[in-house]
Amino acid sequence: MSKDYSKNMAKFKRYMKQNRQIYKFLANIYTQEYNPLNFLYNKHLFNMKWSQTFIPTLKENPSDAEVESHKLMIRSGMIRKLSAGVYSYLPLGTRILNKVIDIIRDEMDKSGAIELFLPALQPLTLIELSGRIDAFGDDLLRMKDRHKRDIALSPTHEEVITDIVKNEVSSYKQLPLILYQIQTKFRDEARPRFGVLRSKEFLMKDAYSFDIDIDSLNKSYQKMYDTYCRIFERCKFNYLAVEADSGAMGGDVSHEFMIPNENGEDVIVKCRNCDYSANMEKAESTLIESKDDITLEELKEVSTPEMTTIKEVSDFLGIEPDKMVKTLIYTYNSKNVAVLVRGDHDVNESKLAKVISGGEITLADEDAVVKLTNSPVGFTGPIGLKTQVIADQAVSTMKNCVVGGNKADTHIINANQERDFKIDKVTDIRYVTEGDRCPKCNDVLDISHGIELGHVFKLGTRYSDSLGAKFLDSNGKEQPIIMGSYGIGINRILAATIEKSHDSNGIIWPLPLAPYEVLVVPINIKDDVIMNTATKIYDELCEEGVEVLLDDRDQRPGFKFKDADLIGVPIRITVGKRLKETGELEIKLRSKDEVYYAKPENIITEIRNFMDSLK
Repeated sequence: MSKDYSKNMAKFKRYMKQNRQIYKFLANIYTQEYNPLNFLYNKHLFNMKWSQTFIPTLKENPSDAEVESHKLMIRSGMIRKLSAGVYSYLPLGTRILNKVIDIIRDEMDKSGAIELFLPALQPLTLIELSGRIDAFGDDLLRMKDRHKRDIALSPTHEEVITDIVKNEVSSYKQLPLILYQIQTKFRDEARPRFGVLRSKEFLMKDAYSFDIDIDSLNKSYQKMYDTYCRIFERCKFNYLAVEADSGAMGGDVSHEFMIPNENGEDVIVKCRNCDYSANMEKAESTLIESKDDITLEELKEVSTPEMTTIKEVSDFLGIEPDKMVKTLIYTYNSKNVAVLVRGDHDVNESKLAKVISGGEITLADEDAVVKLTNSPVGFTGPIGLKTQVIADQAVSTMKNCVVGGNKADTHIINANQERDFKIDKVTDIRYVTEGDRCPKCNDVLDISHGIELGHVFKLGTRYSDSLGAKFLDSNGKEQPIIMGSYGIGINRILAATIEKSHDSNGIIWPLPLAPYEVLVVPINIKDDVIMNTATKIYDELCEEGVEVLLDDRDQRPGFKFKDADLIGVPIRITVGKRLKETGELEIKLRSKDEVYYAKPENIITEIRNFMDSLK
């Protein structure tokens, strides 16, 4: 629940105490068990005693967990694995999920977006109409209903929402429109890993904008972009918004919201000097300059027995990989194309697909390579190829390079374009590498890993065209609806928070996402003074609307402190022997090493001050 809601409940309780006649009347007409007042402001709505909840902590790391977030989510009792890539959320994890959802819903509602709820099942015909069957491939969880109709568990909802708008929106007067939902998505990941960072079932907030023209789309896109910034700021992320490739979503403009992290599966390219940043699929670099003063050497054929890799050939010839050219054969629409990149570079298939614009591209199989080049895989080169040749810009600047000989166990040295082989198109089709130069300011580009939190897309008419979503403009002319799509991985926010905020003892939750704001720990529940004081503090914090957990378990202090650090509650109040010695309570912030002290009568003020400092 939001903090504002919690405060309102506390105010409501104080109001009811001041108006005893109203309270007594309502209390008399309802039984205690079903009294709605107890539901509205009962302290247990936000708070709990440890003995009454379900937090099954573990002392050891699970054997199959690779990253810290996965380990700590299991150990802290947030989640349990049901099967590969499928997790149950236990009470602690559920509370945190709801915190994230509350923040997202609050900001989306403030933006003017309208919430709905779409079915998880969708007919396969919709995905066929949009042309995304091949793009999803084996990730799509398909099945047949009892009538043998093909259906799928939704990996995303562009097709479903477009179908709704197609049938319900007919006029420009009904636009612009932004609809959103919080719903489960399903993708049959080949290798689910890193816990909830890559799972088969996950919660997503997905939103869709519908506009009459590009200018209106730009406004909707900026509105969602700004909303995402506010969401991630409230979640306490130091995030980056990077240019991104649209992939299977379609469209021509997109941004990913990421946090740098070594365990992230996404790769971030960022300039050291300016604000340029992009994911690896989208990233560009400055053009590599040609050296025109190099003398062209005589073409020579050399024997390279069983040497099929760049490293093997470069080591054998005593040259650097950047002096070699890789020739790869791709197929698309039953056609072949030869793709050339420098030996130390890799083909960016996302960029290549946009250059070809001919549907799905795949590496040619061995039979196709042999048929085209008359040589085994590993010895393909551009000389004499009778097919279209597309080269990366870096290749076009090379002189006296090494290429495959289109003959078994053979390479050719001192090959030069124009003189020895032709290139039909020169363009950017490679991944950038560490040390490449920024396309905006020409400073050095750095490469790091990151975790994707959200993604926004300008879809244009990608789905409205394929599904027939149109409207009548002010002139009565039919036009395709202009769309945008905006997603946030809710489960990922939990994992990403833990990845960036933990230590050797456990999780360090920021206050807005913490399952509880305060943990009260009496070191000896059998000591009446200690326990009565702890319970009184717990009740007072509840009265104030603070989300508090009372550790009333009959366990050793060290055991309780370890669990406290593990679950990561931001503020811990320890009621122990110091209470009897000095009349003070210990206050410990999870994010700091210092211990603070306060009298019981001042504890509410002190806790409020600490909470304000953590906001």
